[in-house]
Amino acid sequence: MTLSKKLILAQAPLALALLGISLFALHTNHRLSQTSKAILKDNFRSVLAIQRIQDAVERLDEAAVGRVLGRPSIASLEEGELARQVEGELVVQEGNVTEPGEDEATRRLRVSWTQYQLAFAGVTAQPLGDLYHQRLSPQRQALRAAANEILALNLDAIVAKNDRVHKSADDSDAVMFFATLGACLLGLVASGSLTSRLLRPLGVLSQAVRRIAEGDLGARINLEGQDEISGLAREFNTMTERLETYRRSSLGELLEAQQSSQAAIDSLTDPVVVFDAQGGVVNVNSASEKLLGLSVEQGTATLAESAPLRAGLARVSGHILAGKGSYAPKGFEEALSTTTPEGERFLLPRGSPIYSAEGAIRGATVVLQDVTKLRVFDDLTHDLVATVAHEFRTPLTSLRMAIHLCVEEVTGPLSPKQAELLYAAREDCERLQRMVNDLLDVARLQSGRMSFSRKKVAADSLTPMVEAYDKEARAQGVELHAEPTPQGLFVEVDPTRLQLVFANLLNNALHFTPRGGHIDVRVLPTKDGFLRFEISDTGPGIPTEYHERIFDKFFQVPGVAHSGAGLGLHIAREVVRAHGGELGVDSKVAHGSTFWFTLPLVGN
Repeated sequence: MTLSKKLILAQAPLALALLGISLFALHTNHRLSQTSKAILKDNFRSVLAIQRIQDAVERLDEAAVGRVLGRPSIASLEEGELARQVEGELVVQEGNVTEPGEDEATRRLRVSWTQYQLAFAGVTAQPLGDLYHQRLSPQRQALRAAANEILALNLDAIVAKNDRVHKSADDSDAVMFFATLGACLLGLVASGSLTSRLLRPLGVLSQAVRRIAEGDLGARINLEGQDEISGLAREFNTMTERLETYRRSSLGELLEAQQSSQAAIDSLTDPVVVFDAQGGVVNVNSASEKLLGLSVEQGTATLAESAPLRAGLARVSGHILAGKGSYAPKGFEEALSTTTPEGERFLLPRGSPIYSAEGAIRGATVVLQDVTKLRVFDDLTHDLVATVAHEFRTPLTSLRMAIHLCVEEVTGPLSPKQAELLYAAREDCERLQRMVNDLLDVARLQSGRMSFSRKKVAADSLTPMVEAYDKEARAQGVELHAEPTPQGLFVEVDPTRLQLVFANLLNNALHFTPRGGHIDVRVLPTKDGFLRFEISDTGPGIPTEYHERIFDKFFQVPGVAHSGAGLGLHIAREVVRAHGGELGVDSKVAHGSTFWFTLPLVGN
């Protein structure tokens, strides 16, 4: 039997109960209708006949009185018609005797009518008052008494039958109520029982599904029948058998693959931490356990012992899990410091996302490269550069002074050739001085020794920093134009350090802008509460692949003539970041470049 037929069968008791109630109601209504018809047929017809007889006799009596008084009220023909009417109604009554005693009363009515007719004929023949009172009037009284008796019998029968009908109706209402209640209860119980039996296979199916979800692939559903649920159970058993076979066949391979991958990450000497999609630690290698004390069971709880390490790992994993792609550090300054049994270590994080088969990010892998030795070597290099640059300053100052005195001919006149060589030497000294100053600035920034003396200044008060380069721009045949700065805007900066940023960006623009070109400086507020400075030139532009690298130390775009050490843009970015802003470039080859930096606005 199909599931639809079972559902119909489960509702059958309710349908049968409703059908039974309907049939009972029809039977009760029919019985009441028959009782009402009996009243109309048996009693009301007799009442109507007696009333018509009495009316006709009254008119005949009036006719007799009229003749006695000598004033006939009706014609003889009409008297005959009234007599025939009485006779007809009397015949109807004789054929409609239904109540006890009505037969006897009807015979008396017949006798009285016969005697009344004889008396009426005598009075009609001899219209005398004594004859009317002696013969006709007593017969009329006897006829009326017999008719009233029959009328009373039928009226009493009508009242009695009406009372029985009302009582029967009341009894039918009670019986109908209890019958309806019983039928509904019986139908509900029967339908509930059938429905429960129908849903029992679904409970068995749900229990089996729960067991399989918990990993018990040996669970089976034993249901007999040919309905849809039984068919589903058979298909479900087939599916679980195939799953169990697949697990037996692939479990060994999966375990071997897992062991191989674990052995691969354990072979790495650098710590490796694997995160799930929620940022929890799901796997680590042996280096993480030895150096950092991490374990899969403990998870991220062990990171609380090293706040910088915890924050760094959370930052890298959050970057990857947010869908921003792989994470690559920009320099040794991003290395995370942590204390191990072997001493302080610097770990540089690198991260890659783990994708599911559908392409969604389901985790992240973070490798902590041990750069302790490289960090020490880098610090030594910076210290060496800073020391050498510092030591260069004294002899370089003496050399500049000596060349300056010679160029000014303090020591004596110079020949044209000597003056040309000394002018070239003085320019080289100036360039060397700028390099030394840049090296010292980089050393101060990296060591954190560069101090900032900030104060709130109006944005339009920074215009002189740009106008100072107007003379040099005209000397090189370049037009320098600064758009009016909006008033009422304030920033909190160190003017001396900000002068360094303008100097590096404007010197860079002047160096690469050809004669006849122009440089535009704009200042405008942004929607996110920053003040944006833009310096645009009409130089050769910068290839896209170098837009980030030009801010690295000592980097110079290949194939372009340079006059510095490649430190100016790096220094400018670090100074802007120290003020809470950011520095970048928008450029296309042969379309010039626009260097921009932002500073946070403050209230006036």
